Amino acid sequence: MAIENVSDTARWVAVYRAMESARPDALFHDPYAERLAGERGHQILDSLKHGRTFAWPMIVRTAIFDEIILEAVQKRGTDLVVNLAAGLDARPWRLPLPPELHWVDVDLPGILNYKTEMLRDAEARRALFARLGAESKRALVVAEGLLIYLDPEQVGALATDLHAQASFQEWLIDLGSPQLLKKMSRTWGKSLAEAGAPFKFAPAEGTDFFRPYGWREAQYRAVWEEAQRLNRTMKGAWIWNLLGKLMPERKREEFRRFSGYVVLERV
Repeated sequence: MAIENVSDTARWVAVYRAMESARPDALFHDPYAERLAGERGHQILDSLKHGRTFAWPMIVRTAIFDEIILEAVQKRGTDLVVNLAAGLDARPWRLPLPPELHWVDVDLPGILNYKTEMLRDAEARRALFARLGAESKRALVVAEGLLIYLDPEQVGALATDLHAQASFQEWLIDLGSPQLLKKMSRTWGKSLAEAGAPFKFAPAEGTDFFRPYGWREAQYRAVWEEAQRLNRTMKGAWIWNLLGKLMPERKREEFRRFSGYVVLERV
């Protein structure tokens, strides 16, 4: 059963969270994931080429985003988390967050006919950001699994609107390279494109893309390195590690920037 729209990706990723939660050595526990994914989520995963093989980067992403969010709340005084295109994210219920934290999930009603439609309505988006920005002193904006579906122009407009709110201090994203986009297009890309959600955003300039819009890289965590740290890697990872040691420094850095999790801060 193929993906029918972008909202289906939320059910698909929820299956990964359920898979990880069932492990005795789970990196995180999401007691809601299996129920939220439902039978539809499992059908989608089974329909995807290498769907279970490539569970590891999605699981690592969830774990790292958890770490960064908790770090921002516990150590940097974040009082508002704005979760863009939240989908079926259950973090407000499963993370040890302080009761005074204001958490806002932004998405379309009903989980959502099209995950990014709300964010493409510039007037509604700016009004929402202005209201939330006025209620916060230090906000963290989370965009997990979102930007890859947007055009560069749409990402730039979103970056501009977020920067317009002085209290929006940090922005957490996942970011891939053009090489990653090509690789993903050969696996899941066709299914998502047929659902009207092709992969689009993977800037060649990396995090420098965001500088003209008032954001700079504050923290970069390479997916490969974090997967090694968390012991959630692909089969045959040792071969890539060996090849990495033989690469010149420039190539190693390119490999490190293949895919990562980024905290952007206001310039």
